[in-house]
Amino acid sequence: MDIRKVKKLIELLEASDVAEIEIKEGEEAVRISRNSPHVAAAPQVIHAQAPAPQAPAPATTAETPSLPAEASNDAVKSPMVGTFYRAPSPTSPAFVEVGQQVKAGDVICIIEAMKMMNQIEASKSGTVQAILVEDGEPVEFDQPLIEIS
Repeated sequence: MDIRKVKKLIELLEASDVAEIEIKEGEEAVRISRNSPHVAAAPQVIHAQAPAPQAPAPATTAETPSLPAEASNDAVKSPMVGTFYRAPSPTSPAFVEVGQQVKAGDVICIIEAMKMMNQIEASKSGTVQAILVEDGEPVEFDQPLIEIS
């Protein structure tokens, strides 16, 4: 296909409200799209290790203490559904540990969502009181992750 034809198609696409066009001439084909299906992102760390299978949690009764089902207002909550990771890679140390001092804006964990690694930052300065999710566990939107006071 002639490059002049491709350039003309690009100009036509830019001048119209059409988002995508595909042209086939014999064995040759060209697709021009205004909006790329790939979103540019910052370089991300990929975990190469799959999370280990976990034994089912024992049933709790009124006498048996358990982890708090609902964290206090001091908890950093998940902004998305995904997989929780405490470290940038399986061989790296965790971003934070219980008792550690953090400042607002410090990276405290990663949530993997749709193959994208999203760094979660501390919303305030303080001391890490509890890490409420195990490494490699799936998390829900608005689920408490780490308690900071």
